[in-house]
Amino acid sequence: MAMTITEKILARHAGKEEVHAGEFVTVTPDFIFGNELGTGLAIEGREELLQKRGIFDTSRVAVIPDHFTPNKDITSAELSKTVREFVRRYHVGHYFEVGRMGIEHVILHEKGLVVSGDVIVGADSHSCTYGALGAFSTGVGSTDFFALLISGQLWFSVPETIKVVLKGKLSKWVTAKDVVLYLVGLLGADGARYKALEFHGDGVRSIPLSGRFTICNMAIEAGAKNAVFPADELTIAYQKGRAQRQPVYYEADADAVYCDVIEIDLTSLKPQLSCPHRPDNVKPFAEAVAGKNLPVDQVFIGSCINGRIEDLREAAGILKDRVVHPDTRLIVTPGSQEVYLQAVEEGLVQIFIKAGAVVSTPTCGACIGGHMGVLAGGERCVSTTNRNFRGRMGHYDSEVYLSGVPVAAASAVLGRIALPEELQP
Repeated sequence: MAMTITEKILARHAGKEEVHAGEFVTVTPDFIFGNELGTGLAIEGREELLQKRGIFDTSRVAVIPDHFTPNKDITSAELSKTVREFVRRYHVGHYFEVGRMGIEHVILHEKGLVVSGDVIVGADSHSCTYGALGAFSTGVGSTDFFALLISGQLWFSVPETIKVVLKGKLSKWVTAKDVVLYLVGLLGADGARYKALEFHGDGVRSIPLSGRFTICNMAIEAGAKNAVFPADELTIAYQKGRAQRQPVYYEADADAVYCDVIEIDLTSLKPQLSCPHRPDNVKPFAEAVAGKNLPVDQVFIGSCINGRIEDLREAAGILKDRVVHPDTRLIVTPGSQEVYLQAVEEGLVQIFIKAGAVVSTPTCGACIGGHMGVLAGGERCVSTTNRNFRGRMGHYDSEVYLSGVPVAAASAVLGRIALPEELQP
């Protein structure tokens, strides 16, 4: 019987010829990972069992401290110390310390630790990011992550799949972030609950791999179990010389069964805004700001969804020879040390600093209200992150609008929520 990409990957890892939606399977992931929060919660109070069982395969485990790292206070420092000692004691194969770290959902594929065809499981909700490579990639809670650490196995119910057909090509200033914001707004917070999102159509070719990471990252905001793009020449080229395992490429069968089909015309898509206080509260830019002057106190460009070098280039292209509005703060956070270094070498950091922005070390930081950009009461922020829940980035009475990089950069210059075409040439 025909299978989707997700079904094919799960079947292989469950040792079966085929699997289908609703079936329960036990799989052996190729790679698992956690940040300091997920890992810390997983191992807390379980030292005796850890000593007895050990880690199933240290070479297939990574720990990436990124949420409150570099540490913002004593509590986060103690947590990082606990995780660091765990890594050393159990000889975890991949650990990225301060100075060599990055945001987990940028650094792992950058280092070639996750590849096409994998089953990837992370102790973080945005672990669905790696579906951009054509992998089954999903997040779990700390208890499941601990079970994985010691057993190397996890069960899943094979998800139904929603087929998302992308048609046409994105217009200027419209990005992959606008695609996923539109899709999340269309589906709602639970419209894809425990389902896979599988992307098809001629429009896929027009979206760079960085944009596919962006789209898969935010699939969880519609409740999706995972999201996946079929591998193509961009996927193959990205992994050449980078992949630490042999990638396996899958395509859905022509007669695969889908629970729903959604078509998105990229050509007619306009910039989108996710308005406070839900990621699925999405409106076209024109509708969201119609007749309003919405001053902006802070703009944040970065995070695991928009902190790649392509995002920084896009921001720098708008900010070059311009300055940030005097009433607005602009924080730029590269997604990894590699991205940071490349931004330095390309002169992007110089552009940001000359414009009046601050450039942060790679960290989740402001995205989770951890540090490097916490909002005060009544402040409004335009952010390229993936969540805008009340209190997410700081004070309960602050407001966060989610956007693509072009809107964020233009808003920083004009001091209000704005489109890049509003800028003077």
